[in-house]
Amino acid sequence: MLMSSVDEARFSASHPEIAGRRVLVTGLTSGCGVDIVRAFAEHRARLVLQFEETSEATDQIAEMAAPCALDIRAFGPVACEPQAVAQFARAAMQAFGGLDALINLVPLAPAEAGTAVSLDAVERRIARSLLLPGLMAKIAANRMALSYIDGLILNVALLTPPLRGPAQAFACVAKSALTAMTRAQAEEWAGKGIRFNAIAPPTAIIPGGLAGEPEVAELALDLVSGQGKTLSGHVFEAEPANG
Repeated sequence: MLMSSVDEARFSASHPEIAGRRVLVTGLTSGCGVDIVRAFAEHRARLVLQFEETSEATDQIAEMAAPCALDIRAFGPVACEPQAVAQFARAAMQAFGGLDALINLVPLAPAEAGTAVSLDAVERRIARSLLLPGLMAKIAANRMALSYIDGLILNVALLTPPLRGPAQAFACVAKSALTAMTRAQAEEWAGKGIRFNAIAPPTAIIPGGLAGEPEVAELALDLVSGQGKTLSGHVFEAEPANG
């Protein structure tokens, strides 16, 4: 079990409205997204998990969440092309008859140190990384709107390398692209009750920023719960993950 009965009562009391919510988390790996999955499982959500890799470690993540989550479904890697994404999205949304929240984890990796990369190449690299979450967001938002669900879509961009040199420049471009996408989506769907927010990679070490994945998980809980009902088009900034 993930928690004791005392812990379960504490978590249920913090965001009771999340119990039974249908939450899809994409882009999971053995080292990315564990705290987010745990947080929603402990709040008794119905979880649909999409893993970027298939391994004993990822199997253990699903097994860890299963005793606490109200229900759980797991999917493996999805090819980064429109037809494959659309097919997966349909299957994911059919698992529990729809979605209340979509959390896209978007790992971003700059070119290796010492490699000369043009700005155009960086922009193409980031655009490709945002392709799957962008398509998933569009499909999920459409389904939420048709079902009259006030849903949330949260894109979480994760930058693993230390924040210095080229990685910092890469983070600035990535944040700009993610911000533009998030605000455009929020504006497009504002009249239909669908909220879009994002967590961008850091462009500087900012005191008081999100310290790591546990804080990201807590923010995701707040946004999915009633506390985030009025927030859309906002881009938060996280500190770098340890890599």
